Amino acid sequence: MTTPFPFTQGQVLTAAQMNAITTLPINDQTASYVAVVGDVGKRIVMNVASANTVTINNSVFAVGDTIFIANKGAGATTVTAGAGVTINTAGSLVIAQHGGGTLVATSASVFTFFPSGGIGYGVATGGTSSSITVSGVNYTLLTFTTTGTLTVTRAGLFDVECYAGGGGGGGGGATDRGGGGGGGSSRVTGTIYLSANTTITVGAQGAGGALQRTGGRGGRSSIGDLVVSVGGGGGSAELTAQELSRTGGAVGEGGCGGGGHPTAAASNNLGGSSIANIGNNGGNGTASAASGSAGGGGGGVAAAGSNGVTTTGGAGGAGYDISAFIAGASYFVAAGGGGGGTTGGAAGSTGAGAGRSGSGTGNAATNYGCGGGGAGTSSNAGGNGAAGVVYVRMKV
Repeated sequence: MTTPFPFTQGQVLTAAQMNAITTLPINDQTASYVAVVGDVGKRIVMNVASANTVTINNSVFAVGDTIFIANKGAGATTVTAGAGVTINTAGSLVIAQHGGGTLVATSASVFTFFPSGGIGYGVATGGTSSSITVSGVNYTLLTFTTTGTLTVTRAGLFDVECYAGGGGGGGGGATDRGGGGGGGSSRVTGTIYLSANTTITVGAQGAGGALQRTGGRGGRSSIGDLVVSVGGGGGSAELTAQELSRTGGAVGEGGCGGGGHPTAAASNNLGGSSIANIGNNGGNGTASAASGSAGGGGGGVAAAGSNGVTTTGGAGGAGYDISAFIAGASYFVAAGGGGGGTTGGAAGSTGAGAGRSGSGTGNAATNYGCGGGGAGTSSNAGGNGAAGVVYVRMKV
């Protein structure tokens, strides 16, 4: 049964009512709600499919008044301070589905919210800060495009996306041999707990390879010692004897593999391998004395690079669209660059470097963590990869 709560002076309770004294009445709501004094000692239960609020107004509640707020709907519930009201919390004022917490009045205008069911989101500063809304939930997004410090002012949970630098495209040979496209970097995403200041490292771009040189490997990105993203492998090239001796043909390895160089020796045209299955391999190069050659496409974080075919460079592997995480327009990161050839290979996604067609330097990558394009003919250099990025997101 429902407890007749709050009790009134002189009220006589039955045995059944006394037995039910620990059963708090439920105030079920199907839209945003403004709490009233009658909610003291009750449970406000929000059952709303979209984002909603429970507003706490000034001078409605007295010191010690307690309200439990729960969310059973799909929409996030935000405990919202009305005019002149302050609500403090060590966690978050946003309540996810099946979550809840207790609101306690410390004065008529100041409250403390104690989230139930685990650790809440922390607070930190650093990088470039912006306010975003994802699926009705408000966040602060910190973007690091250079190495810096994440200053944690309140320990808690943080959503992160970490991308290393993209590899550079391979350099062209002295004959009609385009270099392979540079591999995109690996992706690391998740939610982590941080309690102290943390160094954010952003991986540098891999430089495009010079004549008959492999492209540079992208630098790694990291969040302290907890999160590490490995840089993309550089695209291979029509290697000199000196370069073959130095690498043994095992080139282009990285978070995602770089594209293979074209050579008549089949054992030397393989695309680079991804490291420990955290990315995708680069495509193979191909060569024919009669028809020319083409470099393989660099691996992307979402797909492997394609093989070169006759004189057409292989396409780079696809990248990952981060728009859902940053609440912005479509933006692809960590895609592989295209292989060079008489017809250059396509970039894996917008923002990676396409392979160069014919004579010329490979195209440089522009989006975070993407690989550069392979060079065309006439001894040109490969395109540069792009530096990585680290995102840190917290609920507000």
